[in-house]
This record gives sequence, C-alpha cells and structure tokens, in this order.
Amino acid sequence: MTGLRGQLPTLSTRNHLIWVIPAEEAMKKTSSPTILMCIALLLTAVACGSDDPTTATEENREVTITLVTHDSFAITEGVFETFREQTGITVEVLTSGDVGSLVTQTILSEENPVGDVIFGVDNTFMQRLLDRSVLDAYETPELSNIADEFKLDPTHRLTPIDYGDVCINYWIDALDGPAPTTLMDLLADSYKGTLVVQNPETSSPGMAFLLATIAGTPDWEEFWAQLRSNDVAVTSGWEAAYYGDFIAGGGDRPLVVSYASSPVAEVIYADPPVDTPPTGVLLDSCFRQVEFAGVLSGTDYPSEARALIDFMLSPTFQNEIPMNMFMYPASSEATLPPEFIQHSQLTDTPQTLRPEEIEAHRQEWTERWVEIVLG
Repeated sequence: MTGLRGQLPTLSTRNHLIWVIPAEEAMKKTSSPTILMCIALLLTAVACGSDDPTTATEENREVTITLVTHDSFAITEGVFETFREQTGITVEVLTSGDVGSLVTQTILSEENPVGDVIFGVDNTFMQRLLDRSVLDAYETPELSNIADEFKLDPTHRLTPIDYGDVCINYWIDALDGPAPTTLMDLLADSYKGTLVVQNPETSSPGMAFLLATIAGTPDWEEFWAQLRSNDVAVTSGWEAAYYGDFIAGGGDRPLVVSYASSPVAEVIYADPPVDTPPTGVLLDSCFRQVEFAGVLSGTDYPSEARALIDFMLSPTFQNEIPMNMFMYPASSEATLPPEFIQHSQLTDTPQTLRPEEIEAHRQEWTERWVEIVLG
C-alpha cells in the first residue's frame, strides 16, 4: 500500500484515513488482480474501522485489569461483577500487605507496574507516591460529589474514595470515672494503666495516633513522656491491642487506639445482640485518614482504569464501603447503612496534618517516639 499512498486522493472520516481510488481509474484497471485485491482490502478496512461507538467500546472493554490494594480491602463479590456487566471489564484484585507495603511495592515496580489501578493509599503515605512518577493524572467527573476537605491532591493523580478516623475508644462500663474528653485528660492519674496503643513503626493506626498527638497537643514529645509515666501499653498492631490488652478481647485496659467506626462494629457483631455500643470515642483524639485510588503509569488499559475509578465513586461501590471496610464513603451520593447512621461517632474537627509535612518528618517523628516511649 505504500506505493499507492502518494497517488490516491484521501478522505478523512473522524479518526480514520481512507485512501480513495477514482471510479474511472478503477474501471481501467479492473483487469489487474493486484488493484482489485487492494480495493477489496481497502473496503474491508473501512468497514472494520467503523467509528460506531458501540463497536469501539466493545473492542476496548473486553479486557481484564488489576486493582492493587492493601490486605484490608474487602467488597461484596457481586460488585465487580456489576462493573463487568456494565462495561465488559473484568477486575482482578491483588493485595500487597499493609498500606506501607503497598506504597513500597508500587515504587519498586515503577518501570513495570503490577497492576492498572491502585487503591488504599492514605494521606499519611500519599506524598511518597506523589513525589514519584508512578501515577497518571485523571480528574473524574465524580469529583463534584466529593467534599473539598478530601481533595488533597490538586494534580488529580490520587482520587479520594473513602475516609475514616483513628481514635481512642473506651469501654464505657469499665471506667471508674467520667470518660476522657481531651487528649490531655489521658495524663491524669485516674487514667494510669488504662490505655493501650500501637507502635507507629509497625502499625497504621499507631502512626495515625502519633500524628493526632503531634497535631493536637502543645508539645507532643512531652505528652508521650508523660503518657509513658502513666503506664501506657504498646503492641505491634491493632489486633493485638484490641483483642489482647483491651477489654473487648479479655484484657484489662479500658482504653485503646482503634477507629471511630469500632462502636458500630461492636453492635453489628455483638453476640448476644445489643441495642447500643459498649464503647465510646474520644473525639479529640481522632486523626482523619482519607484513602485514595489512582491510575498506575504504564498501564496498558488507561481508559479502562479510569472507568474503574469512576465506578468506585458510584453509589454501587460507595454504598458497599461501610459494611465491608468500616470506612465512610467519600461521595455525597452514597447512602449510609442504618447502623452507621445510628451508632457512628465522627467529629467535625478531626486532627489533621498536611501530607507533605507527614512525609518530610515521618522518620524523624517515629525515631523520636521510639526513644521516648520504648527507650
């Protein structure tokens, strides 16, 4: 076809360039098998290259993309089947440890990404990804349904999907006196030996609570020094704290670092059933975590990856978040389950720090915490 290209007039039809042979020239050369074959091939190409949106979409949709996420990800099985029925796109889920491991793997596989979309990076780690070239920008039209407080990336490489608060929980009936109302209350003698926290070196909620104290106390280092003197207990992770030292798991400590949604879970999974949660939340201690999704640079299916981001902000996906991951949907179009409406305890003024500030000081703050609390 290269030889014909400079001799034939062309017709541009949207995204396709079609070579057109004049009728009279075709009639003169009908005895040439080569020309007849070329005409046939050209007509076939025009037909196959139709710009019919249904055909083009169907061709692009019959793919499988991989969602890379943390090992706490959970969603009702039929949700991604709904997405496949709507788009023809199959989603495979690949878990990669906790959020720290997820971020590390994403950076290490920058030249050869293991998936197409990443989900679960929160505001305590997001800057580490934004400082690298691992994400493609995508401004989803669904952003109009998301509150500005969750839009932490003006470059639109990370899109907010859900949020939740890490807070101190207390077992109401196990307190000898009134529940604490401020972080500084925890330093009182009446709360000595009552609190269990997680190590921020090894635990996401532990890190979030450290950040809450940095944002919410006059001198966080002095706060932790006094908390140590007040016999704070430290575990490596959330499960060891909540189902170990905390009263919920048979321990003897009535205060624990957990989540604002934990009282909801206590009602849902109570056996025998209860009407009200046995736990409360110290709202002054809450650090807000926002989880994001993004299109991984180098994906072979960028349009399909963007479609998945859109779907994750649709009511179909958003409505599933609370009961599966005990987080709160970022979209204002989502509907909370009755249990969350009745029992959730969210503050309007959570503790926060800028993602870039967290990234700049994470190691310094963590090392200093170890010196003060474990040293």
